[in-house]
Amino acid sequence: MEMKTSATKSLQNACSLFSQDLEALPEEAFAKSFGPATRTVADLVYEVNMVNDHIGMAMRGEEQPKWPDGWVKAPADFQTKQAVMKGWEESSQRIMNLVAPFTDADLEVMVKEGDGERTRADRCRFMALHIWYHSGQLNFIQTLLGDDAWHWK
Repeated sequence: MEMKTSATKSLQNACSLFSQDLEALPEEAFAKSFGPATRTVADLVYEVNMVNDHIGMAMRGEEQPKWPDGWVKAPADFQTKQAVMKGWEESSQRIMNLVAPFTDADLEVMVKEGDGERTRADRCRFMALHIWYHSGQLNFIQTLLGDDAWHWK
């Protein structure tokens, strides 16, 4: 499989399944905290969006802002299912619009990030992995709320 197909398809699949995970969660899940050290669904999605945007900036050769200290928390206006879904859809669309036109040669380009350089293909793989990781957290939250159904199509 050519690099472009592998890198972009993995990212596209992760985005699609993450969207389905979010859609399956009830409204009350988005701002619900399960304890003083846990993050909410809104917090998790806000972080995923920040990571995608940060990597997108690197892929475009833009300067990335310093990453905040500690766990990323969603702002007050990013706490509802509607706000989170809209923010996620916009973020995932931005990153997919960025990587879709890349050729194999484009994906081999090295991009600078805080701790070194990596290829764009590596960054696509990392975003897919990061989305999958947080998808697992969403699935766990889903079960904590009593829903053990499989929601992927």
